[in-house]
Amino acid sequence: MSPTSAQQPATIKSRIGAILRATSGNFLEQFDFFLFGFYAAAIGKAFFPSTDETASLLNTFGVFWLGALMRPVGAIVLGAYIDRIGRRQGLIVTLAIMAAGTVVIAFCPTYETIGIAAPVIVLLGRLLQGFSAGVELGGVSVYLSEIATPGRRGFYTSFQSSSQQVAIFVASILGYLLSETMPAATVTAWGWRIPFFVGCLIIPLIFFLRRTLEETPAFLAMKKHPTASEVFASALANWRIVLLGMMIAILTTTTFYFVTVYTPTFGKNVLKLSTADALLVTLLVAVTNFIWNPVGGALSDKIGRKPVLIAIATLALLTAYPALSWLVSAPSFGKMLAVEMMFSFYFGMYSGTMLGALVEIVPAHVRTTCFSLAFALAAALFGTFTPFASTWLIDKTGDKASPGYWLMFAAVLGIIAALTVYRGGRQAVAAREPVTA
Repeated sequence: MSPTSAQQPATIKSRIGAILRATSGNFLEQFDFFLFGFYAAAIGKAFFPSTDETASLLNTFGVFWLGALMRPVGAIVLGAYIDRIGRRQGLIVTLAIMAAGTVVIAFCPTYETIGIAAPVIVLLGRLLQGFSAGVELGGVSVYLSEIATPGRRGFYTSFQSSSQQVAIFVASILGYLLSETMPAATVTAWGWRIPFFVGCLIIPLIFFLRRTLEETPAFLAMKKHPTASEVFASALANWRIVLLGMMIAILTTTTFYFVTVYTPTFGKNVLKLSTADALLVTLLVAVTNFIWNPVGGALSDKIGRKPVLIAIATLALLTAYPALSWLVSAPSFGKMLAVEMMFSFYFGMYSGTMLGALVEIVPAHVRTTCFSLAFALAAALFGTFTPFASTWLIDKTGDKASPGYWLMFAAVLGIIAALTVYRGGRQAVAAREPVTA
């Protein structure tokens, strides 16, 4: 056996290990985010009691969104830290902050027990999670892009998003088991906390995995690491790229939060399907999301980012509202599954491509900050706002398919941004000199 062939399996094994260690923190982030959305009604009753069920739900989704507004702050502060100190150390810090937010929400007493302090504590937990999440995705995506083999950046970075689907899958299974083994009243009263406790129990394992990360060669090869003030100034100087990156990412974030966080609530409260049906659909969506992400990333490596981004955004624009109209006209498990599978395909193919695109268009020396800020703005202003926007649209219009308009708006922004960024062709983006402050 030649030395080359003997070393190849070890190289592949080490890269798979690096991907798993880097993406492990995403599990905790999305695990908790999904649970907060799925158990929104129960959390609303525990911390935001109201005689109006819709008002309670809007309060819960409002806190969910307020936490997301911390993402841009985390992107700037923690992004500057990672660009200055390093990818490895930064990802350990973000995990610690995320873990603190998870523990706070899991153990917070109810409104009935401690009064107004309860929603304040839950909001604090969400703010910590949002602050950490602001750079978690960007930090992991940059890490994966910097360890990627030549010509496979899209494929490598796509595993950032794929890893999140494992969290959705596990959370869905836990939710399904609870719904099958506990009375609904018990789940609403306290059973919803069990999956959050499970999340707390896996925190030590994720810390162990993160601590074994190695710094990326690309970061170590940098002759100069910018100071925090230099990072902030450069990010400000590159605001146009950040804005376009945000617009490209919006379709990913809105579709993701629709098919994962909002789908269980949509299935139960709007379509009046059973909890088990809504969870089963979400579980299957997590599986297909996991598959389509690397497919999208690999395809974009072959044919370019622009064709995939434009094609998927156009399909979403043309089909989002008609598909939801067909579903709400006569809701059933089969129809909900079919529509969610369509959105899952859109999300996975687009997200797998978008991550590689976003890494490439931002300046290398402030890559984590600019990437994280662009994605954090998309998630805060649009993605995590999706459950609230969908609930509000249905309540105000009386049209159960109206969330389709929200997804169509996201698709339009994605098309405009992709056409703008890639107007000079695929190579023009890669060759563009970054603006420095």
